Amino acid sequence: MILGLSLENFTLLHTVISLIGILSGLLVLFGMLDGKAYPILTVLFLLTTVLTSATGFFFPSATVMPSHIVGGISLVALALAVAAVTVFRLRGSWRWFYIVSAVLSLYLNVFVGVVQAFRKLSFLQPLAPTQSEPPFLIVQIVVLVIFIALGVIAVRRFHPFATRTAFA
Repeated sequence: MILGLSLENFTLLHTVISLIGILSGLLVLFGMLDGKAYPILTVLFLLTTVLTSATGFFFPSATVMPSHIVGGISLVALALAVAAVTVFRLRGSWRWFYIVSAVLSLYLNVFVGVVQAFRKLSFLQPLAPTQSEPPFLIVQIVVLVIFIALGVIAVRRFHPFATRTAFA
């Protein structure tokens, strides 16, 4: 039992929250690429991504695992993103701190999603049974390159106060 839920139900809840975080994060990122801020989607993205990272620590484990390290990095990045939006209102350099930390958090969520896909999906398992095989590594590198490129473009295009779509 985890937080009153069976391991299976807790895993399902964690997965649903993760998928909501990824979907809302992609919508927020595509908004940034278009120079637009979506405050409600941003709150949904940040909240669900914090919950995803935090609930990951509740899974039973006797040792610190790579998922714990990824979760910790994500939580630090998310704290920076939340502060940039709520305390500093994306003013000055906080705009790009927000973009970089939000894109990093989204990337880490997608990174873990790829890991889980290769573990859980029967058609992907044979391609990378130990997740050190070329198909797994190629997918992860492609995902990383895409997020780096999108992050760079977002830093150049997302100026919420210039476009009057600023956060309240």
